[in-house]
Amino acid sequence: MARESRRRSWAEPFKIKVVEPVRMTTREDRRRALDEAGWNTFLLRSREVYIDLLTDSGTSAMSDRQWAGMMIGDEAYAGSENFYHLEQTIQEVYGYPLVVPTHQGRGAEHIISKVLIQPGDVVPGNMYFTTTRLHQELAGGTFADVIIDEAHDPSSEHPFKGDVDLNKVEQLIAKHGADRIPYLSLGVTVNMAGGQPVSLANIKELHGLCSEHGIPIYLDKTRVAENAYFIRDREEGYADKSIADIVHEICSYTEGAWMSGKKDALVNIGGYLALRDQKVFEEASNMVVVYEGLHTYGGLAGRDMEAMAIGIRESVEYDHISARVRQVIYLGEKIASEGVPIVKPVGGHAVFLDARAFLPHVDQDDYPAQRLAAEIYLESGVRTMERGNVSSGRNPQTGENFRPKLELVRITIPRRVYTQSHMDVVAETIWETWDRRSEIKGLDMVFEPTYLRFFQARFRPQE
Repeated sequence: MARESRRRSWAEPFKIKVVEPVRMTTREDRRRALDEAGWNTFLLRSREVYIDLLTDSGTSAMSDRQWAGMMIGDEAYAGSENFYHLEQTIQEVYGYPLVVPTHQGRGAEHIISKVLIQPGDVVPGNMYFTTTRLHQELAGGTFADVIIDEAHDPSSEHPFKGDVDLNKVEQLIAKHGADRIPYLSLGVTVNMAGGQPVSLANIKELHGLCSEHGIPIYLDKTRVAENAYFIRDREEGYADKSIADIVHEICSYTEGAWMSGKKDALVNIGGYLALRDQKVFEEASNMVVVYEGLHTYGGLAGRDMEAMAIGIRESVEYDHISARVRQVIYLGEKIASEGVPIVKPVGGHAVFLDARAFLPHVDQDDYPAQRLAAEIYLESGVRTMERGNVSSGRNPQTGENFRPKLELVRITIPRRVYTQSHMDVVAETIWETWDRRSEIKGLDMVFEPTYLRFFQARFRPQE
């Protein structure tokens, strides 16, 4: 008699060898911590946090292979063996021949902006990212959003909301001229859109259009493996392709890339520029000496470069990336099951709450997403972050808030750190906050730094 088939439960594809105890706090503790932190979750101390979902940047758990690699760090000032291992890994996995290491992704953003952008240039991209746009602006450029309109609609179920609208690119070329567009900045698994992927069909079409006008494409491939997972899962013709093959194909349509190794590459610090153009490489190699460190360490210890090289290969293993994305999807579906408004479809690295729909009674200039992130922490000690009016900043000409279409709270999942039980606690915390949403008011900003205000701004709750 054939055995009756049963649906099997999902489990993480790893065993836990080392644990880090976390501290439980009371609601009174958390209210006091919020007041001291100016109601900005970035300013909370980690010891005050129960489940830390502020970011997936540098917060992953490294593997036994990565820790073993740390023990063979070559800390020579010049010509570290670990750099050459990292360089070879990037060449083989991504296909870029030239590598400039940096201390993290924003170091690479800074250098490529300094090398390529001239004052008055326009840099199109599929939705801004905070540090990327700032470096482009500081170099004298102006960012222009060319993402498809569906990306700005949290309820849209479009499977590739990170896609570039080619008509918008053509309009920019017609308006400014291709010679004033130094490159197109292409992000994958677009963070500010809710972790939404880009299709390979769109990348191919974009490559054709940009090649026709002599505009290179530079890739922010910070979460490229997650994007490859969605292509394999959703795009016709890729179901039988490996994650590694899809990643390599994505990169093949671009002239260069920058990466924060603190995400896909599963390390606590590190990044790099990967390039094809020898002239750009030479300028970037010279620039990295000024701002980061010698061109064979770029502000990194040898052990960190070794861990990053190993992590890059782990990032394209199917079991790893499938478990990573599916954990995020699990949390998103569980949160939404109680009617809580989230960005759909669920992205690759985080669940994004639609704060405008969550708190429709709070005006955007009263920072609903910032208040919602604080209230989630107050509820149980779960730390999340704002991705909305505070992150977007101000119009430098008018001084007014940009008031982006998306006002979001990002619930970001570190890789290989938390279990499904932690996800259940997070979902229950969101539900409890949702139940008292009518009581939640806005915030007044009482301190605003000059740049990237979401990191250090301070607020006072409206009571």
